[in-house]
Amino acid sequence: MSADQTQLAFDWSCRVLSDNGCGFPAPGLNSFLFKPLFTVGGFEFNKVMLLALVTTLLVVTFFSAAFGKAKVVPGKLQMIGEAGYDFVRRGIVYETLGKREGEKWVPLMVSIFFFVWIMNVWSVIPLAQFPVSSVIAFPMVLAAIVYITWVALTFKKHGFVGFFKNVTGYDKSLGAVLPLVMVIEFFSNLLVRPFTHAVRLFANMFAGHLMLVMFTVASWYLLNSWLVVGAGVSFVMTMAMILFELFVQAVQAYVFVLLACSYIQGALAEHH
Repeated sequence: MSADQTQLAFDWSCRVLSDNGCGFPAPGLNSFLFKPLFTVGGFEFNKVMLLALVTTLLVVTFFSAAFGKAKVVPGKLQMIGEAGYDFVRRGIVYETLGKREGEKWVPLMVSIFFFVWIMNVWSVIPLAQFPVSSVIAFPMVLAAIVYITWVALTFKKHGFVGFFKNVTGYDKSLGAVLPLVMVIEFFSNLLVRPFTHAVRLFANMFAGHLMLVMFTVASWYLLNSWLVVGAGVSFVMTMAMILFELFVQAVQAYVFVLLACSYIQGALAEHH
């Protein structure tokens, strides 16, 4: 939890049965607010933007170092890079798109996967302690990239009429219910899809961070009230939540890329 979060959210003098008029300082939306690190011409650069920038530099630097001078007999860094690259390529892209169609999309999907994953992992890194993807703007931009790619690819593959059939689920065999299905599919694919793609990632990271902050604050609140047993239980829960969050962070990166691949697969599929 950052110093900004501490200042904005909590009164550390609060304790059980205190006479200063304050109770448990439950965290809320103020846990997601940060003071600007600096301001240039009205543009405010804060901690979340810094973490996003560092994430980008980490991904670019790591893969450049791992594959910049690739060797037949890989070193440790290249082995780690190849393991991560191969996980996304074989475990997500090939499984969804197949080897022939999927190979060209591997670089994009690897970039998105590790960018999302590292943005999520900041939540449990000391001093950072904030998942960048819990700010809706970042998942929205990534979802927009996938959405624009899907729309452009569908137009390129099928043309205007084919695009219309693709996004409406046109199928003459549906008979009388075809108009209703087409309306539902149209709104689902063109309007709801990018929204749910972004919100799924955002909501999980938002909720996870709020839970971590709550148990962390509860540990201090109970310890400050000399309720050592309760503070110990809350601390154990905090550790358990951190381990659970590590799992969720990886899963959300996996799901985000899996959905991106499924959308591209849908764009490439033939419709009759």
